[in-house]
Amino acid sequence: MLDDSAQLEVFPDRLHLRRVDPSKKMRRFYLMMVQRDLFGGASLVREWGRIGSAGKVRFSHYADEGQAVNALTDHMRAKRKRGYEL
Repeated sequence: MLDDSAQLEVFPDRLHLRRVDPSKKMRRFYLMMVQRDLFGGASLVREWGRIGSAGKVRFSHYADEGQAVNALTDHMRAKRKRGYEL
């Protein structure tokens, strides 16, 4: 298993994680990306679901891009603890 800093940019703005466990018939994805808005803020867009399906989407708004990137990193750490991999 890779540590949190392996293969990541210094400030990632897009991340795709997967969790595949054939014994449990589990094939899931978790996609996160940071998008700037027109007013100086940023949004963290999270999409998740079964691989091959449309999935669900959630937007979280932040005052600036740095806060959105920090939120992305926090979500990534939580998902890595649950077995998701880059």
